[in-house]
Amino acid sequence: MNYLATEYKHIQLNDNQVPVIEGSTMKVVELITSHLTYGWSPEELHFQYPHIALGKIYSALAYYWDHQAAFENDISQRLEKVNRLQRQGPNSRIAQKLRERGVIS
Repeated sequence: MNYLATEYKHIQLNDNQVPVIEGSTMKVVELITSHLTYGWSPEELHFQYPHIALGKIYSALAYYWDHQAAFENDISQRLEKVNRLQRQGPNSRIAQKLRERGVIS
């Protein structure tokens, strides 16, 4: 896979123009969803993903803040796709049993 440099140190665009953290296969959106979902600080992100240097994490966060609308749109589309696939797919046996017990609807 080829990577294009960006004006952000440590952030590259892959062949699909998706920002990736340099020297890894981690997409910036993956790091950002952990940051947003769990409220993890850069230091906590580094603790959780020790293979990503702290400087690279700060660069990914800067890239996110400068492109926040595009990331929010991307995340929203990903969630819509997951929800659509869940609705289209068969119910799991666990979900079915929980519905039968009235635990979930």
